[in-house]
Amino acid sequence: MEILFQNVWLVPVFPLLSSVLSGLVLFFSPSSIGNSRRICSFISILFLTIAMFLSFHSFRQQITGSPIHQFFWSWITDKNIILEIGYLVDPLTSIMLILVTTVGVTVMIYSDSYMSHDQGYIRFFCYLSLFTASMLGLVPSPNLIQIYIFWELVGMRSYLLIGFWFTRPSAANACQKAFITNRIGDFGLLLGILGFYWITGSFEFQNLSERFFKLLDHNQINIIFANTCAILLFLGPIAKSAQFPLHIWLPDAMEGPTPISALIHAATMVAAGIFLVARMFPLFQMLPLVMGIISWIGVITALLGACIAITQRDLKRGLAYSTMSQLGYMILAPGMGSYKAGLFHLITHAYSKALLFLGSGSVIHSLEPIVGYHPNKSQNMLFMGGLRKHMPITALTFLSGTLSLCGIPPFACFWSKDEILIHSWSHFPLLGSIAFSTAGLTAFYMFRIYLPTFEGNFRGHLLYNKNKNSSSISIWGDNTIPDKIGQKEIKYPLPNKTVTKNLLYPTESDNIMLFPSIVPTIPTLFIGFTGEIFSEKEIDSDLLSNWLYLSMNSLNNIHSEKFTELLRNAIPSIIVSSTGIFIAFILYGSQFYNVERVLKSEKLEFFHFIPKSILLFVYNWSYHQGYINEFYNFLFARSLRSSTRYLSLMDQWLIDGIVNGAGILSFFGGEGLKYTEGGRISSYLFFLVSCMFLSFLYSYII
Repeated sequence: MEILFQNVWLVPVFPLLSSVLSGLVLFFSPSSIGNSRRICSFISILFLTIAMFLSFHSFRQQITGSPIHQFFWSWITDKNIILEIGYLVDPLTSIMLILVTTVGVTVMIYSDSYMSHDQGYIRFFCYLSLFTASMLGLVPSPNLIQIYIFWELVGMRSYLLIGFWFTRPSAANACQKAFITNRIGDFGLLLGILGFYWITGSFEFQNLSERFFKLLDHNQINIIFANTCAILLFLGPIAKSAQFPLHIWLPDAMEGPTPISALIHAATMVAAGIFLVARMFPLFQMLPLVMGIISWIGVITALLGACIAITQRDLKRGLAYSTMSQLGYMILAPGMGSYKAGLFHLITHAYSKALLFLGSGSVIHSLEPIVGYHPNKSQNMLFMGGLRKHMPITALTFLSGTLSLCGIPPFACFWSKDEILIHSWSHFPLLGSIAFSTAGLTAFYMFRIYLPTFEGNFRGHLLYNKNKNSSSISIWGDNTIPDKIGQKEIKYPLPNKTVTKNLLYPTESDNIMLFPSIVPTIPTLFIGFTGEIFSEKEIDSDLLSNWLYLSMNSLNNIHSEKFTELLRNAIPSIIVSSTGIFIAFILYGSQFYNVERVLKSEKLEFFHFIPKSILLFVYNWSYHQGYINEFYNFLFARSLRSSTRYLSLMDQWLIDGIVNGAGILSFFGGEGLKYTEGGRISSYLFFLVSCMFLSFLYSYII
C-alpha cells in the first residue's frame, strides 16, 4: 500500500509520456496515415487507462480508511523561503483523479472515431494527452504554488484545443477570448496567493489554514486585507469555472471539437475552479463576507446561465450555458457551507454532461453530410428533429443525461441538486427561491433541447430562403429533394479513403463512438445513490481529513424513515422540475411538433397575453446572451481603441512635437549663429568687452 501511494505521481506522468510520444511521431513523420495514426491514439488510451487503474487503487485505499499521504521534494531553498513540490493523496484527490481519468478515457476512445478523418488527428491526441496530464497534475498538488503552475498549464492546453481548427476565424477568436478572460482571473489568483503567503508565510494548504486560524483568533490580521486576498484568490475559480462576470469564454469554447467540449465541461477546466474552492474551503469559511460573495456569485451565475439557455438554437451552446448554470450551483453550495453537496454535484454533473456532449457530437457528426460542414447548420436545432427514429441509441443516452440534469429521480443529478436546493432554502429563503426557479428553468431548456432535436419529423432538408427580402423558411417535400441529397461519395483528407453515405437521413454512429456514449449512462443512473450511502460519521472541519468515506455495509442501514424523509424533502424540487418539463412539452411536444410550431414557439406566440414589446425585449435579451458581450466590447474593446487613438494623437503632436520642436530650435539657432562668426579676434574682444561694460553698468544702476 505504501508503495502504491509513493507512485501516485505516475498518474499525470503517463498521459504526459503519451503526449511526448505522439509529438515525436508528428515531428518525425508528419504525413502519417492509416494504422500509424491509430498507434498514437492506442498509446494515449492505454497510458491513460493505466493512470485510471492507479487512481482506482488509490481511491480503494482511501475508502477503506487509509490515512492521508503527503510527499514533498525540495525545489527552491533560500534563507527566507523554501519551495517544495510533491503530491497529496486524500479522499478529495482520489475521487477527482477517478473523475478526470474515467471521463478522459471515454473521450479519447470517442475521439478515435470522431476525429479519424481530420488531418490534425495526431496533433489532437497530443494536445488531448497534455490537457489531461495538466489536470491530473493539478489535482494532487499539495500547495498553492504547484496548483498555480498546473492551473496555467490547463489554461494553455485549453487554448490549443479550443483553437484546434485555427484556420476558422471563429475558432481563433474563441481561443484568444478564453485565454485572455482566464488571464484576468489568474492574475487575481496570483495576487491572492502572494497575499496569503504574506499573512501566513506558507503555501501548503494545511499549514496555511492552521496559521490563518490562529492569527485570526488572536486578532493579528487586518480583516479587510484578508478578505481582499480571499476575493482575489476566488477570481481564479470565477474565470476558470465560468462564473459571472467572467463566464463569456465558455460558450465560444464550443468552436473546438465536440470531444474537447465534453472534456472541458465535464472533468477538467471548469472543474478546476470548483476543486480549488473545495481545497481552500477551510480558509474561506473563516471569512463570512467572502462566503456570502461566493454564494451570491454562484446563484447569479446559475440563474443567468439558465435564462440565456432557454433561447439558444445552437445545440452545443445550449449545453454550454447549461454547464454554466450547473457550475453556479456548485459554487453556491460551498458559499453556504455545504461543500460536500457542491462536490457531489460536480461528480454527478460530470458524467451527465459528458453523456450529453458525446450525444451531441454523435448528432452533429451524422448531420454534417446532410446539412453541410458548418456549425450554423450542423449544430442548429432547426435543422434537426426526428432523430430518435434514426439514432435510437444516441437518443436514449441523451434522454438519460437530460433527465439527470432536470433533477428527475432516480438519476444522478437529482440527489446532488436536491441537496443543494434544501440547503439554500434553509440558509437564506431568497437564495432558495432563486435556486428553485433555476431548477424549473433547467428542466424547461433541457427538454427544449431534447424535443426539437430527437422528436417530431426530420428537418435536415430545411433551407433558408435565399431571397434577401424574405426571412421565411421553406421545407422540401419528398418529391422536391435536390439530386445532391441521397447517395454521395465523400472524399476525406486521408489518401485512398472514399466513403459512400446515405445523405437522405442521418444514421447511427459507429460502435467506437456509441460505446463511450453508453458508458456514462451507468454512473448517470447509479452514482447518485452512492451519495446517500456515505457513512454518517461526522466530517471534520478540515476538508483534507475525510470527505468521502464510503461504507459498503451502510446501504443496509438506510431505514425507511430516512428514505421517506428524503422523498418528502424532494417533493418541491420534483414539482418545479416537472412544471418546467410540462411547459416544454406544451411548446415543443412531439405529438404537435412541426416546423411551424417551433417557429411559433421561438416567436413566443403562445404567450399572447403578455405585451409583445416585453416578450420581444426578454427574448432578444436572452438570445443575445444578456448583451454582456456587447457591453464588454463597448466598455473595454471600443473604449480601449478610442483611448489609444487619443493617446496616439497626443504622442504624435505633443510628445513628438516637443522633441521635434527642440530639434528644430537647435537647428535654426545654430544656423543663425553661424553668420555671427567672422573669424576676427578683435571683433570677439570688442563684443566681450562691450558685454562686460553693459553688465557692470546694469549692476551699478541697480
